[in-house]
Order: sequence, then structure tokens, then C-alpha cells
Amino acid sequence: MTSDLTPEVLTRLLSGRLATARVTDVDVEVVGTGQMAECHRLRLRYDQPGAGPASVVAKLPSADDASRAAAVAVRAYEVEVNCYRHVHPTLQVRAPQCYFADIDLATNDFVLLLEDVAPAGQGDQLAGCTVDQAAAALAELPGLHAPRWGDETLTALDWLHRNTPETRGFLGLLLRSLYPGFVERYAERLSPDVLRMSEHVMAAIDQLDDRPRPWTVTHGDYRLDNLLFGASAADRVVVVDWQTAGLGPGVADLSYFLGGSLLPAQRRAHEAALVRDYHQRMLAAGVALTWDDLWEQYRRYSISGLVMAMAASMMVKRTDRGDEMFVTMAERAGQHALDLEVVALLR
Repeated sequence: MTSDLTPEVLTRLLSGRLATARVTDVDVEVVGTGQMAECHRLRLRYDQPGAGPASVVAKLPSADDASRAAAVAVRAYEVEVNCYRHVHPTLQVRAPQCYFADIDLATNDFVLLLEDVAPAGQGDQLAGCTVDQAAAALAELPGLHAPRWGDETLTALDWLHRNTPETRGFLGLLLRSLYPGFVERYAERLSPDVLRMSEHVMAAIDQLDDRPRPWTVTHGDYRLDNLLFGASAADRVVVVDWQTAGLGPGVADLSYFLGGSLLPAQRRAHEAALVRDYHQRMLAAGVALTWDDLWEQYRRYSISGLVMAMAASMMVKRTDRGDEMFVTMAERAGQHALDLEVVALLR
């Protein structure tokens, strides 16, 4: 709870950056729309003015029992803390600087103290984004994917490498248990074509365990609500919310983002150029990835947003915005999969 983040506690957590200074006062405000965890902006004052950051963002466990249980089931808190501790220093993607990260695996209590990148603003999953914003967001992906592309040492990180022979079939079992509730809740709000696409996905769900290599670090939920955009076009997009990071095909992040972030007409008009730009950036970073392989994976993972909506909507606390967001994600991703004729690949 934020009430635990007293000036004394914050002085201790930030001690590596404050030298002899102390936090003397803290003001708290809620930020973001996260459903598995909570984020708060902490405005700090010190006994030595300017001794540390004027504000930080504290990320803490959700106060909602269902959301917290879901986070524990998928190891979300453990994943994010370890990403900041062990993986981010080896990547080139723009993420918030981490001042402190710790978790108690026995209780799943955790705290992250992160750089406050205000006035950068959160994207809006419901409204979608412009083509320029999409291009800026995709420009960050090679900095995530290229540095550890094909790095087999990542398989030793059990919190990152969660798609193992021992866990094969888990996604299918999970979705089969959740899918009836998803249909009951949202069927009347989805187009018939997208609802049929969800049925095709369920029929072929076990195929999703067969993920093409090489693998790399993936974000797993690379969408507008998890991206912060600066006021200037020159500002790099800041990528947040690493609870779903994993080891897998990097192209999945690309397809997931474009299918869910651009309105369908915009996507159809611009996706080839945007995907080509990602390909060129990956080649420039030294990654051997053919266009044909990239495009096939791009088509295959166009269903990612639909799968995420089907699962996440049933696992976290229900809100009005959450319902609208999951319907929007499912509808856009379903249309994406239809446009790319992904049913042929699923067969």
C-alpha cells in the first residue's frame, strides 16, 4: 500500500541515489489505468533540495483480489521486477529508469520505484493512434528485439522462459476454461465475423505452443495503454508495464501492436510500409530475418490481441473501461486476422 511508502521508507529505498539526504515529505496521486497492479506518482521533498528525483512512479500489487490472484497465476509481478533488475540493462528499448525493484515471492508483495517521464502521456487503446504515433512506437521494437535475438542463454531464466515442454498445453487449458465466459459477456458486442474467428482460434489453440524460432525478449502486451508519448515528435516512446514479458518470436509484438492500435482502415492503408520499416531496422541491427519469414509470422500472430482479450478479460477485475477495451482489442485483432486470412495458417 502507498501508506507504507513513508518518507523514512523512501529514504531507505532511494538511499543509493541520495547520499546523505533524506526524504522529508511525500504527496501521492493515482496514475494510469492498469488492472493487474496499481501505479502512483510520488512527489518528493528532501532535507537537501534537489538531492533526488522530484517525483517517482511507484508500482504496487493490485488491491483487487481477483486481479492479484491472476497476476500471481501468471507470475506477472515476478516477471516485471526481474525484467527491470536483470534484462533491461542489456536492451536498447526506452523504458523508465528503475530506482528500486524488489519482490517477496512468498507473498507476491512487490515495489517498483520508476522514473517519472511526465509530461509524456499515455496512449489510448480505445481511441487508437495516428500513423505517425504507430511509426514512433514501432521504432522502439528493434531496441527490444535485436540485442538478445536468438540468445539461448535466456532459456535459463525460468521467469522469462515460460513456454517449456512442461507448460505445453497450459494456454489451451486456460482459454478453454475462460472462453465460455468471454462469449457470454461479449458476444452481443462483437461482430459475427470476429466471433467466428474466435471459434477458429479455439479450434486451433494448441498450435500456438509451436512458436517459430529464433526467440528473443518480447513485451507481450505492446499496446497504446502501455506506451508513453512525448510532446515532441523527436521524443522517444517510453515502454512501460513489463508484466507479460517473455521469451518468444519478436514479430508477435509487432503484429499485436498494429492490429490493436490503428483503426482498421488506417492499418490496411499503412501496415505494409510500417512492417517494412521494422524489417529494415532489424536488418540494420544485424538480425538475419527474411521478409517472407517475417510476414508469415506477422500474419500468424495477428490473432494475439484476440487471444489476450479472451483471457485477460476473464482474469482481472471488471470495469466499464475494461469491458470497452477488451471488446475493442478483440474486434480490431479479429478484423486484422480476417484481413490477413489467418484461418488458412491455423489449419
